Amino acid sequence: MPIFEYVCRECGHRFERIVHGSAVPACPTCEARNVDKQISAFAVGGTADGGGTSSGPGSCGTCGDPRGPGSCRMN
Repeated sequence: MPIFEYVCRECGHRFERIVHGSAVPACPTCEARNVDKQISAFAVGGTADGGGTSSGPGSCGTCGDPRGPGSCRMN
């Protein structure tokens, strides 16, 4: 199941949700369903609290795969 990032158009709150099918989640702050789905990017080498020291993509340069260019099959 994919995790999507959203921004509430009503209050501006950013949040993530696991979404099934075409369901539209409610904002956890104001409960509005007027939300925009955002492009989600994962961080390589971060910590569980999100305080990683990554300064951008890793060795691959495209997706951040630490194994190097061509490892992720994106390029």
